[in-house]
Amino acid sequence: MVKAPGRLLVVATPIGNLGDLSPRAREALATVAVVAAEDTRHTRTLLQAAGVATPLVSLHTHNESQRVPELIARLEQGEDVALVSDAGTPLLSDPGYELVRCAGQAGIAVHSIPGPSAITAALAVAGLPTQRFCFEGFLPARAGERRAALARLAHETRTLVFFEAPHRIAAMLADTAAEFGAGRQAVVARELTKTHETLYRGTLAALLARAQAEENFARGELTLVVQGAPPAAAVDAAQLRRTMDILLRALPPGRAAAIAAQLTGAARADAYALATRPGAAAERRQPPPEEEEMP
Repeated sequence: MVKAPGRLLVVATPIGNLGDLSPRAREALATVAVVAAEDTRHTRTLLQAAGVATPLVSLHTHNESQRVPELIARLEQGEDVALVSDAGTPLLSDPGYELVRCAGQAGIAVHSIPGPSAITAALAVAGLPTQRFCFEGFLPARAGERRAALARLAHETRTLVFFEAPHRIAAMLADTAAEFGAGRQAVVARELTKTHETLYRGTLAALLARAQAEENFARGELTLVVQGAPPAAAVDAAQLRRTMDILLRALPPGRAAAIAAQLTGAARADAYALATRPGAAAERRQPPPEEEEMP
């Protein structure tokens, strides 16, 4: 008789407070054949606290491609496998996507054991609109790439959720204020569910000032929640084109687009698209019409 395949259980674990491990999650971790963990040392501590002795294998960003075939083989042989990250719900800024995708393609049942997530925990206490939100995770560490990513999000009307490392939080707030506007409301949630849980509320400018002044601000796990942009007003396309035509006679496309966006309320990307449309370079080379002399 051919043995039925096992199940892949995607198990959420506490983001700080061990009391948040659900009974269902504990049962899953105790009964599977193996737990695939982002950091086996971290997860071993959790299992020991829960009184669980299930074997562990590592599955992280640097070995997922090599580890997946082994785990799929075990699942096909009838073993149940649990997937966990260091904290919270797996796959949200954590490895595991490739394992879940391959398991689904192989016809293996994949089940979610839901539980804690820093994303939903921060949204629940931020006091910002939650009807629609988008999660951006960690933005690039390099300043230029981070600013470019934020520029693309500046007109996003949904509430935005970011993760950030403590040593970069001040730079992140400075760049976000520069791209979104210093007056945009935001919340930094620090050490959620832990003993030193702290919520910092205010404008991006106010949060930046606190990050620069308070040593504790940049300690622990940080989640940044930023209010979305107000809905964009209708833009006069003809006015935008005239503004760009004038600015492009003296400025490079990127700078012209930035100024035109401020003057007309258009999205910077739309203004830049006008500057780089086919034929725009030839138009810029045409000298402006000469003014007639007064009689």
